[in-house]
Amino acid sequence: MPEIDLLSRLLHRDGLLLVVDKPAGLPVHRGPKGGDNLEDHFHQLRFGLPRAPALAHRLDKDTSGCLVLGRHRKALERLGKLFKSGRIQKTYWAVVEGAPAGEEGEIDLGLSRLDADRGWWMRVDPLGLPSKTSWRVMGRGVDPDLGDLALLELTPHTGRTHQLRVHCQAMGWPILGDPVYGGGRREGSRPLHLHARSVVIPMQDSKAPVAVEAPAPAHMTAAMATCGHVFRESQE
Repeated sequence: MPEIDLLSRLLHRDGLLLVVDKPAGLPVHRGPKGGDNLEDHFHQLRFGLPRAPALAHRLDKDTSGCLVLGRHRKALERLGKLFKSGRIQKTYWAVVEGAPAGEEGEIDLGLSRLDADRGWWMRVDPLGLPSKTSWRVMGRGVDPDLGDLALLELTPHTGRTHQLRVHCQAMGWPILGDPVYGGGRREGSRPLHLHARSVVIPMQDSKAPVAVEAPAPAHMTAAMATCGHVFRESQE
C-alpha cells in the first residue's frame, strides 16, 4: 500500500497526545475485509517512543478532520475517561441538502441499531440511547443541481455512532454525499461533506486545554463557497 504522509497532516504534538488531520475516504482501523487504513501508518508518529500512538476515538471512514491519538497507555486511559465523560468538546462542519427553518437549535432524538444485518447503521428510536446535537447555520446557498444547501456547525453532546448523520437526516436535511442516510449513492454524487473541524481537550487540570482546528478539506470547499464561505486554508 502507498505510504500516507501523516507528518504533513500532524496538527498537534505534545508528550501525551497527537492530533492528526484524517483524510476522508480512509478507515481509521483495519476492518474484517482488510485493506488500507490509517492505523497502519501510525509508525511514522512514534517520535522516539518505543511504540506507535493509538486511537483515542474513532471517525467514520468518509469523515475528515481532527483525530486524537494517545502516545502511551496512561495517556490513552486519560483520554478514554475524558471522551466517556463528555469533557472533550468536538465541533463539526457539515454541508446539508435542504434549508433548516431556523438559524440554530438542538436535536434531541434517541438512536438505536437499524437491525442486526446492517452493521453500524443507526435509526431514530424514542426508546434508543439518548442523543443530543446542537446546530447553527453558518451560511446558505442554492446549487443549480442540488437545490438548497446550508453550511452547519454541529456540536454533539453525546457520542453515538453516526449521530450527526442520522440527526441531520431526521430533521429533513441530510448531509451532502452521505451514502447511507442521504442521496450519496446516486451516480456522480459528492463525497460525504462532514468534517471534524475542532477539538478541545482538557488533558491536564493544571494546564490550559489543548485546542486544535483542522483545515477545511478540498472536497468541501466548493459547496461551502456556495453557502457563502471561502476558506483559504483548505487542503487535499
